Amino acid sequence: MFIKIRKNCGIYMEHNGVEKRTLVPVTSNFLINLSHVAEVSFYTIKEAKQRFDLDHHEFTVPPHTRVIHLQMSYLYGSYKETLNGNKGRLVDRCYYKLYFMPEEMGQYETLRQQIESLIINQD
Repeated sequence: MFIKIRKNCGIYMEHNGVEKRTLVPVTSNFLINLSHVAEVSFYTIKEAKQRFDLDHHEFTVPPHTRVIHLQMSYLYGSYKETLNGNKGRLVDRCYYKLYFMPEEMGQYETLRQQIESLIINQD
């Protein structure tokens, strides 16, 4: 099953492919295969945090920003590599953090409901 992340001026993303503490605005639609997700966390940022954009300009992530943290499975992030003359498989545990700014309208709730609908033992 896939979830679709729609481009939106109130959504930013952090992942392994960019420098630490760098947030990328979501400027095009993309899909995430939930079959490759090992863990999901939902949380809200309680205090302002400093992050950087792609041009290394500092900006503030405001309180009440909601986050969906998707930790991908090990096989999703593994690839063949030769290290010191030995062939092997290198594992890089990939993740995606989707930041939904307070002004973002509705996509957070839609995505959270879709993910939670797949949970078997809800209380």
